[in-house]
Amino acid sequence: MKYVDEFRDPAVGRKLTDQIARLTEAYMKREKRTRPLKLMEVCGGHTHAIFKFGLDEVLPDAIELVHGPGCPVCVLPVGRVDDAIYIATQPNVIFTTFGDALRVPGSKLSLLQAKAQGADIRTVYSPVDALAIARENPERDVVFFGLGFETTVPSTALTVKQAKAEGVDNFFLFSNHITIVPTIKAILDSPDLQLDGFLGPGHVTMIIGMRPYQFICDTYQKPFVVSGFEPLDVLQSIVMVLHQLDERRCAVENQYRRLVRDDGNPVALEAVTDVFQLRPFFEWRGLGSIDHSGLELKEAYAAFDAEKKYAIPALSIADPKACQCGEVLKGKLKPWECKVFGTACTPETPIGSCMVSSEGACAAYYNHGRLTTLRRPTTGREATT
Repeated sequence: MKYVDEFRDPAVGRKLTDQIARLTEAYMKREKRTRPLKLMEVCGGHTHAIFKFGLDEVLPDAIELVHGPGCPVCVLPVGRVDDAIYIATQPNVIFTTFGDALRVPGSKLSLLQAKAQGADIRTVYSPVDALAIARENPERDVVFFGLGFETTVPSTALTVKQAKAEGVDNFFLFSNHITIVPTIKAILDSPDLQLDGFLGPGHVTMIIGMRPYQFICDTYQKPFVVSGFEPLDVLQSIVMVLHQLDERRCAVENQYRRLVRDDGNPVALEAVTDVFQLRPFFEWRGLGSIDHSGLELKEAYAAFDAEKKYAIPALSIADPKACQCGEVLKGKLKPWECKVFGTACTPETPIGSCMVSSEGACAAYYNHGRLTTLRRPTTGREATT
């Protein structure tokens, strides 16, 4: 299959893994380093590619991949899930959402459980679907659960603009859209997480471009390589990070050139800038409140803001004590180190959001056979027994 098989060629993969092994060995020897190199893949799409294709099994022990908070459903705090359920259970409301969010547990219910109890909650594939439902049901309020990083924000922005242009006054947005740069900064400012480099999110960067990441090199001196999502993309991106470390330099580099441009997507950025503004702060699961990390509708589009129409509880609610999603999202724990992983917490009976989402690290481990993963005491790497 053109443009897929080319990025899954085993022979090329072996060459890249050999190169990774040589570069890693030379670097560790030269720096007299014993602890593993920690590279964070920011996006949950990378996490799933790594485990789906077994890339973690072919890397040297001296490289540890750390799973970042790049899954927008995973970082949604319990309180915002409760707010969504509150809106969904109001009279005369049709609540629309991406399927990933249906099973994320709130403090008492998930959206799926609220649907089972009678709430009119519908799965959609895009905000355009939600707008169509609003047109078809003018006597009811239709709320779209806006989720995602900059990858999905433009489609939401364009849909809100379309609703305004058409005068569809029963369409509303419950915005939980978030931005990637403040998140990475919060991780870099964390004193208990020492990283050596990053694999940057390809699809987000397709929208925002390369320049917003420059602070990572200028201020924090960490290599940053924007990566695609096929196995050879990930391996080549690791090679590029290792070259930077070996050459004692730091740069923002683009491995995903077939899709990502330096300036991003100007049309998408214009739509986002027109419709949204940064919130003063926004709460994240595991990371707490991060300044200017969430997006809300501008005053010109306030008539479509579900938070202004409905008096949501807006409470900050702690995760269940047994759940360690927050530590997984910060890269401090691997999923299998959570006490309830694969036992009380499974995709069928999730306790935390990381086990629910298609991009969640816990779901990646569970779905791709990492149930018996143990840590190697001598290196800090993982092995499968």
